[in-house]
Amino acid sequence: MYAWRHLLSRRTILKPETLPSDWLLPDWPAPRSVHAVFTSRAGGVSEAPFDAMNLGDHVGDALHDVQRNRALLGELLQAQPTFLQQVHGRFVARLPATVPAPIVADASVSNQPGQACTVMVADCLPVLFTDTQGRAVAAAHAGWRGLLGQDGQGVLEATYKEISALAQAGSAQEATEIIAWLGPCIGPQKFEVGPEVPAAFMAQQPEAAACFVPHGPGKWLADLPELARLRLQALGVHGIYGNDGSPAWCTVSNSLRFFSYRRSPICGRMAASIWLGN
Repeated sequence: MYAWRHLLSRRTILKPETLPSDWLLPDWPAPRSVHAVFTSRAGGVSEAPFDAMNLGDHVGDALHDVQRNRALLGELLQAQPTFLQQVHGRFVARLPATVPAPIVADASVSNQPGQACTVMVADCLPVLFTDTQGRAVAAAHAGWRGLLGQDGQGVLEATYKEISALAQAGSAQEATEIIAWLGPCIGPQKFEVGPEVPAAFMAQQPEAAACFVPHGPGKWLADLPELARLRLQALGVHGIYGNDGSPAWCTVSNSLRFFSYRRSPICGRMAASIWLGN
C-alpha cells in the first residue's frame, strides 16, 4: 500500500466500500466541506486497451462504455462532474457553466456545492485547489505547455487568479489562503523532452534549471511536479501537497494502476475531481 493512500476520514461523503481500492484520496488539510478524488484504471466497464475506468470520450473507446463510466463516477462522488474539452491552454471555466458542452478549457472553478471540477489526464499533471475556508474549489490540467503558458502566465496562474477571486467574493475582510494538491503524472525519470522545453521555462523562471537533467544528445529529463511547485510558490501558495516526484506517483511506471499516453498512445483517461459538499 502506497504512503499516499489513506483511509477515508469523517469529512468525506464518499463510501469507502464502493470505491476501487487504488483510487487516490488527497491527504491534505482541506476543510471538511471539500471532497476530492483521483481515479485509477479500476472500477469501470471499458474493454482493453481502455480497461476499465476510461473517462475520455475522445480516445477511441466505445462511447456507451465511456458514458457508463462517467455515470458511475458521478454516483460514487454523489456530485456532478463536469468534463472539459482540454486543449493544453490556460482558460478557466466557472461552473456551473453558462455555455453548452463541450466546454473548451483546461481548468474549472466553482463555489457551488455538488459541482465537481474535473480534469482528465494520462501523463499530464492534475492540480486541485481550494481555499482554507472551503469557499471555492478548482481543478487544472497541467501539461508542460499549459504550465508554461505565455509571458509567465500559464494554467496554474490563471486558475489561482480565478479561485482567489471566487473565494474572496463576499468576504473582503477575510484573508484568502489557497492550498494545492498535485496528482499522479509522468515521473521525472520518464519525461524526456527536447532542449526547447528547459530553455522556455528558464527564460521565465531561472530557478527552473534545477527541474531538468541532461539525458543524451539534445534530450533532457523534466520534473513536471517540481516545475508546478515552483510556479505555485511564486504565486505565494505555500501549502502544496501530493506528488513529490517519487516512482509511486509516476503514471508511466505503474501500468496496472494508471493510464499513460507516453507508455501507450492508445489508452484511457483518468480524472481528478474536487467539489464542495452540501
